[in-house]
This record gives sequence, structure tokens and C-alpha cells, in this order.
Amino acid sequence: MTTRAEQEGKPRNVGIFAHVDAGKTTTTEQMLYLSGHIRALGSVDAGTAQTDWLDVERERGISVRAAVTRFVWKGAPVNLVDTPGHVDFLSEVERSLRVMDGAVLIVSAVEGVQAQTEIIWQALRELGIPTLLYVNKMDRIGADAAAVLDQIRRLLSPQAVPIMAPNGAEADFAGSVDVLDEPAMAANPWAEPYRQQLLEAVAEQEESLLEAYLEGTAFDAGLVADTLVAGVHRSALFPVLFGASNRGIGVKALMDAMIDYLPAPAGAESAPVAGVIFKMERDPVMGKIAYVRLYEGIIRNRDTVLNHTRDVQDKVTQIRRVHGQKSEDIGVLAAGDIAAVYGLSRARIGDVLGSPAGVPGEKRLAVPLLTVQVQWGNAAEYPAVVAAFQELADEDPLLDLQWLQDERELHLKVMGPIQMEVLASILLSRFKLAVSFGAPSVIYKETPASAGEGFIAYTMPKPCWAILRFVIEPGERGSGLVYKSLVRNERLLESYQNEVARRVPEALQQGLRGWEVTDLSVTLVEGEHHVWHTHPLDFVIATPMGIMNGLANVGTKLLEPMLRFRMSVPEEYGGKLMNELVVMRGEFGAPVVRQERMELEGLLPVATTLDFPARLGSMTKGRGTLTTFFAGYRECPADVEAERIRRGVNPLDQSKYILAVRNALSG
Repeated sequence: MTTRAEQEGKPRNVGIFAHVDAGKTTTTEQMLYLSGHIRALGSVDAGTAQTDWLDVERERGISVRAAVTRFVWKGAPVNLVDTPGHVDFLSEVERSLRVMDGAVLIVSAVEGVQAQTEIIWQALRELGIPTLLYVNKMDRIGADAAAVLDQIRRLLSPQAVPIMAPNGAEADFAGSVDVLDEPAMAANPWAEPYRQQLLEAVAEQEESLLEAYLEGTAFDAGLVADTLVAGVHRSALFPVLFGASNRGIGVKALMDAMIDYLPAPAGAESAPVAGVIFKMERDPVMGKIAYVRLYEGIIRNRDTVLNHTRDVQDKVTQIRRVHGQKSEDIGVLAAGDIAAVYGLSRARIGDVLGSPAGVPGEKRLAVPLLTVQVQWGNAAEYPAVVAAFQELADEDPLLDLQWLQDERELHLKVMGPIQMEVLASILLSRFKLAVSFGAPSVIYKETPASAGEGFIAYTMPKPCWAILRFVIEPGERGSGLVYKSLVRNERLLESYQNEVARRVPEALQQGLRGWEVTDLSVTLVEGEHHVWHTHPLDFVIATPMGIMNGLANVGTKLLEPMLRFRMSVPEEYGGKLMNELVVMRGEFGAPVVRQERMELEGLLPVATTLDFPARLGSMTKGRGTLTTFFAGYRECPADVEAERIRRGVNPLDQSKYILAVRNALSG
């Protein structure tokens, strides 16, 4: 069992997560101030917060990028990552989750558990990241600690346990009492119900404590504390604290809890290097800045580091500790730590450095469901706009920039309208370029309509020789691509088979209607090379032709993205809203009426919901609430058709395709 004493003085890597406007950046600002890292408190509203340093963040008062900062508390260095709260910037949250050893999830005492809260909580649980819950804004009108705690235990986890008892609420909120502090509890008997909740949950984790609880005998205070720590580390218990960060109330207790209950990173400096790049920025002088979490080993200035993902080696030119806009040269990055590494010129977000064995997996949260076309007023700015978006796509790969050079068009994938506004603002402030975006359209996908074969014999014009036969079969919804080869190496060399395996996912990026093809299995059942005529690049050309031949044979069905929704409206609007949902092709269960409000849960197609939040507001006079979660893709009704303009030459036009690719490869 890990004890508090064993964790003292060791570093912590902690992410702060929340739904938008729950007070996340304000809480971070208070931590930096209380730790002595900054001398004066900044303000989100005034645009002076340390971790909101982009122009657009200061103007809007919201975080759009994950910000890394560092302070020392109780002798332990803390790397703190303040993440965006708005759903449009979920990709930043997704990348930050991967590098955290512990998390603080902030919940508003007024609004309670919200959409982003649930999404992040689910990801934290799937990754097994120990988590503290901090109920903020206890001083606000409408704050209700008991109701929010009940909601947390109902919607997030019944193992959420209060380690603090809130004293009052709204204007009368006067802080919290530590329920494990015997003298404080003796002076505040009203806090006993919170203490009993904690003791009951902790007793279930340790046999001797359970016996004491059932027999009504005294608890061993030290054993209770150590059992609580062990339960948090196993993600079996989730401490809940209360505060009002804008007034500095409860933040010290939260910082103490981060050190007392969240684990220190594992990893040994003597082990081979293992790390991951979770964030990229660009410095006008130094070039690419890669934010690296190192799990094992040690990296020093001027070391040559293997980028396992790209299979290249880069020389480290500088290692710096970043604090918002400021940084300091530290020269070394050791196991368990986070720093900005310079010199990795070919790196991308998500790249693994060194050995992948020591790097944990990632959890996909952000799924862009909309695509937009970039528009610019001055034709002379076209090259600069392309370069700017290529740089932004390096920093956020989910933008998936599509540059149609022949048509002089740029297309992006986005999460929503706020992200589009922020991108336009960044282009203006950072690159001095004015851009706008066309109307967003839904990102559909395709899937095979039946099973069949694809075949290609690429033997002309010589010199070339690549013969492939694929079996294509529909897969389970959500299964993605499953690829395998049944061909023996003597028929098709392993190096050629590896090339085919690399090219199949690329070939499936555009199906018969121009959308990505998913939920299928592709099996290579026949392959042949020629000892004299085959060139290594022949299979680069042949694979897309074989795959597209197969798709043409089996046909494809259109898939559309779906949202799971939870809606709450005044009861008098319920009938009208249910009719609206039916028109939108929605599916929902029986309505539940609570306190004169009707609650509905179900599924909606993204295509019919683009303007629904605004319409819901006008239909309910602003009293309706809507929470949505991505629920995957499913088959479209027969009357829904959507095609996307194909990029490049269609491999079905084989002669034209061969000519185009050969020219591109030789160029």
C-alpha cells in the first residue's frame, strides 16, 4: 500500500479538466499565486491569466489551447496542464490526458455535472487516471453542495467521497472542514454526515476498517488515511472537495490533496528513453517546439533521439521549462518530467520518442463531425494562407487540412462554430491574414454494401509488376479497418507486403462517394512480384487500384454521424419539442417529468441538428437545455445522399491514375 510519506517531495503531473466556465483557469491562477510562482493574481475576465496567453484567449475569456505551467507545493514540483473546457477544443484535452498521472475535475456548484464533465470523466476512467473532484463556485447564487454531490455520485461514480465538508453556501460560504481532522470535526459536529460517507467508503476498501465500522469501534486514523491514498491510486475512490476559487477559498486544500492523494510518476532514468510528444508550437527563431512527457530514461541537450513513429533521428538543441509565456533553459529532461524540447524538426503531435514499450495508449475523445472550406478575399494571399494552415495543422492534426491544388481550395475538419471563430482570430493576430469559412457540412463515411473481391494486375507500361487480390467484407459498426494478409513471403516479399499494409488505409480515405471507408475487413489473398520487373514503388501504385476495384464491385453504403442527447425543457413545451425531434429523424424514449420539467434522452443525426441549439432557445424562451455526446456512425436512410469532391485522380481510371502517380513519384 502506497502511503503519503512515500510520496513526499516527489514530482506530480496533474491535468485540470472541466466543462467550460466551471472556473478552471481561475483555479490554476490561484494555485500559481498561493505557491509563490506569481506575485499578483491574474484574471480571466481581464485577460491577464498566466495560462491564457493567446490573443484570442484574452479577448474571449476562454482557454483554447492546453497550457503547461509549474509550481512547487509542500516540497513537491507540480507540472500543471490547464486544458480547454469548450467541446470544440476537445482534441487539446485528449492529448493532455495521455501524459497525466493524476487529474483534478472541476464541477460548478450551480450547474453541476455537464456534458464535457461526463466525457472527460469517462476518458479518465478508461485510462485509469486517479482523480480528485473539486466543486467550485460554492459562493454563487444557487450553489447546492448536497445536490451536486448526489449528482456526481449518480452520473459519475458512487465511489466519489467527500474529504471536506462545506460550511454554508452562496454568500454564506465560509470554506470547508477536513473530515479527517479530529479537532476540527469536534468543533463542527454538523459535518459528521460527510465524515460518515467517507468512512463507510474507505472501510469497504480494507478488511480491518470494515470490522471496526460494523462493530462501531474507533478507527485507526493513520490506516484510514493510507487506505484512502491507496484507493485513489487504484481509481477505486475519488475524493471530493469544495471551494470558491475566485475568492481563494478551498484552493490550498485542493493543492494539499494533489500532493497527498495523487501519485508521483513511475519510471527510471537508467532505462531506455521512452516518451511522447503531446503538444506542438512554433517559435519564429527556434522553429518547432515539442512538448514531451518522458516516461523512462533521460534526454540532454545535444543528444540524438530516435523518433520511433517517424523512424528518424533528430538532435536536441535545447530543453526548456515552460511557464505560460516564459521559459528557462534546463538542459536535461528526466523520467517522469515534462519539458519543451527544441530541434525535433520532423516531429508531429503523438509521436513516440525512443521505445514505445514504456508509453501508455491514448484515448480518442475528439471526433470532428463537420468540414468547412477556407475563404480569403485577396488572391495574392493564397500561398500565405496555405502556409499558415499547414502550420496550424501541425499543431492540431485533427484539422486534417486538405489542399486541393488544382482547384486552389483549402478544406478543414472542425468540431464546431466556436473553433471556426477562434481559427479566424488566430489567422488574423498571428499571421495577419483575414479569412472566413463557408457553411459547415457534415462528415459522412462509407462502408461496404456486400462482400466481394478487388483485383489488380499492374504489369503495363513496363518496367513494372504488381499483382494483388483483396477480399473485402463488411465489418461490425465501429470496428474501423481490420487488415490481414494470407500471402506467403515466397510469393510476395515481406517488404512488398509491408508496403501494401501501409497503403490500404490511405486508399480507403476516399471511397466511391469521396468519403472515408470504414467498418470493413480487407484480406490480401493473392500477391505476386517479379524478380526482374518489380520496382519497390509498384505496390504504392497498385494497392489503391486494387482496393477501389473491390469497392466498385461490392458497392458502398453511406454512414452518418449520430449524437446521443439529453434534453430538459419546461413541461408545457414538451409536446412541441417531441414533434420537432420526430421531424429531425430523432429517436427517444418515454419522457420523464421532474419538477415541472420534461426530460428526454435519445439519438439525433448530426445533419439535422446544426441549427437546433439556437432553435431550441427560441422555442423554449431560453429555458431549454441540450446536452449532446458523439454516439458513432450508422447507416443513412435510403433517401439521404451526400458526395464529396474527390482529391486527385480516381484509381478506377487506371491509365490516368498510373500516369499521375508515376509523374508525382518521379518528381
